[in-house]
Amino acid sequence: MGTTQLDLIGLLRALDPEAPLAERHLWLIRLLGWIRGDTDNPDVAVARVRMLIDAAELRPDFLKLWHHWWEEFLTDMDATPLLAHLGFAPQGSFSSELGHRLRRKLLPMSPDTTDLSELFGLLFPSELDARWLRALDERTLRRLRTTLFRADARLGAGDQRPSVGDYALRTLLDALASAISQISAVGQSADVRARLSPEVKARRPFLDLPIVFETLREAVVAHGRQSAPALVAVGQLREQLDACRAGAATVYTHLQEHGISVHIEFQLRQMRQRIIRVKALLLCLETDAPAQATAQLLSHLVRVNHDSRSLRALLSTSTELLAAKVTERNAETGEHYITRSAGDYWRLLGAAAGGGTLLAFTTWIKLAIGAIGLSAFWGGWWSGINYAVSFVIIMLMGWTVATKQPAMTAPAMAARLKDMKAPDAVENFVDEVVYLLRSQAVAILGNVGLVMPVVFALAMALAWLGWGQAMDPYHAQYILAQHHALGPTVLYAAATGGLLFLSSLIAGWAENWFVFHRLDSVIAFHPRVTERLGAERARRWGLYWRNHVSSWTANISLGLMLGLVPPIVSFFGIPMEVRHVTLVAGQIAAAIHELGAGVLRQPALWWAVGGIAVTGLTNLAASFTLAFRLALTAQNVPAVDRRRVYAAMGRRLLRQPHSFLLPVRVRHTAPPAPAAEPPADAG
Repeated sequence: MGTTQLDLIGLLRALDPEAPLAERHLWLIRLLGWIRGDTDNPDVAVARVRMLIDAAELRPDFLKLWHHWWEEFLTDMDATPLLAHLGFAPQGSFSSELGHRLRRKLLPMSPDTTDLSELFGLLFPSELDARWLRALDERTLRRLRTTLFRADARLGAGDQRPSVGDYALRTLLDALASAISQISAVGQSADVRARLSPEVKARRPFLDLPIVFETLREAVVAHGRQSAPALVAVGQLREQLDACRAGAATVYTHLQEHGISVHIEFQLRQMRQRIIRVKALLLCLETDAPAQATAQLLSHLVRVNHDSRSLRALLSTSTELLAAKVTERNAETGEHYITRSAGDYWRLLGAAAGGGTLLAFTTWIKLAIGAIGLSAFWGGWWSGINYAVSFVIIMLMGWTVATKQPAMTAPAMAARLKDMKAPDAVENFVDEVVYLLRSQAVAILGNVGLVMPVVFALAMALAWLGWGQAMDPYHAQYILAQHHALGPTVLYAAATGGLLFLSSLIAGWAENWFVFHRLDSVIAFHPRVTERLGAERARRWGLYWRNHVSSWTANISLGLMLGLVPPIVSFFGIPMEVRHVTLVAGQIAAAIHELGAGVLRQPALWWAVGGIAVTGLTNLAASFTLAFRLALTAQNVPAVDRRRVYAAMGRRLLRQPHSFLLPVRVRHTAPPAPAAEPPADAG
């Protein structure tokens, strides 16, 4: 006799229906573990199920104990939470579900429970369980039902106790009632109802859903689950569920226009999943093959239970729509930064020159703050204020800052990848990448080309005013060594590119929050606001802030992060410095002025000049890559299409590397979008 059979016989002999609750559940966990075995093959598990049935049929004494055990199990356990609520947030919110999943990861479940949904994860802990349950064939399921799970057995002594079949039907109806009440509650909640379309509110699908279900319950109780009245009621309930799902879809239209809420989006996703669960339960109710339907339902619940433990899946699915909203505004703004004609290049060059001129003043103010000798935090704070004020002025003047645009332009280009069926979609997208990089080359040229001579001019002005040297030679040499092309410049520049990307995320979130709470309408129409500003000015202010809140937020948040993040990160022992190409060029220009013409013979200078190029390329690559990957996720571009895009970009880089930097003509079969001057928020 094999080891597997000996293990099974030992399990059968250990069955004790009179054992304490936890011991009985531990026995069932061991039995299912034996079925699962130590392989990953569902066919092996199915073969062991057949072996279990064969052994049970040969042992009437075991069957008697088993039926007693099974009756005790059904009497003690509450299966309604398993069928109705497994995989759903207890409180119907993102935060509660996050906390629930954390607790499940950190605190294991106890087998001493009467809640079948809690025991379920211990009984079926592996994804293999879902596969072998689904692989059970009709003959094996029929033998299981007739041998182990008799529907006509009584739960306890006496003929007055309900049968197992009655218990299953009652539990199924209770689960349907519980799940439907949750669907109706979400649909009638204040947040969701306020965003339903007027037509859906008039039809009242969520309000009538429990009434339709009650009709089904009465038909099943009075005539049986497969009677004509019951089947008609099942069809009516399915139609009502479809009406609820269609009504919920109108909420998304409102959210896209008026701002996204992760909480509402999470509730809607839970509602859709509950509707699917209810339809699966209805299939068990109306089927003439209940064993197969039950096995398929259990397989589905195993997968749901497995997925419900994943924190990554929760965060990914719950923020997908918010990511789309964050990138939507950036996509609209980013179109202005992709220049295509010669006139656009010259306009962007002028805007970049203006930004470089102002950042020369920013550079000297930053050096002055460093010379004061403030503590790390306060030095970072005032540097951040300096950057933020400069970026806001650049925005208001219609100028631009190099390498800040990729975080905006990446979503604009990713939006072009929504439809990958067009024959030239990928190549046209690569053309857009080429246009973007050319635009960045012009922006960097304008910034760096003006910041260095203006820094020189300011240094001479300071000397003429008699304010002495702006820095000492030791500090100047330190600046050159700090920006060595082969030093940590590339790491710091990549981190700065990450801050550029993060500022665009903050801007998108701030605009979404502003629009979701209708603050533009508050500014335009609130009595206290209109009393102070006047009706006309209040309306102008409301419109202005709706259109520009993201620009103000992006520039202020970027400035503060550039100043504060380095000292905060350094506090934890992680070295970090700001490496923005324009600011780096300004500091190197100040060092050159201090050291004089002799510095031209020092290798340190030319390594630092190389550091400017490394900084610019890394700023651009880091911010664009992060924003582009987020936009691909928000636009639901599949992995296959992503590989096509990456391959096409690689081919273009190998065949025409000069086209990414030089203003040469590229193939472009699709009509270009109309170009525009950099907007007021170009900073």
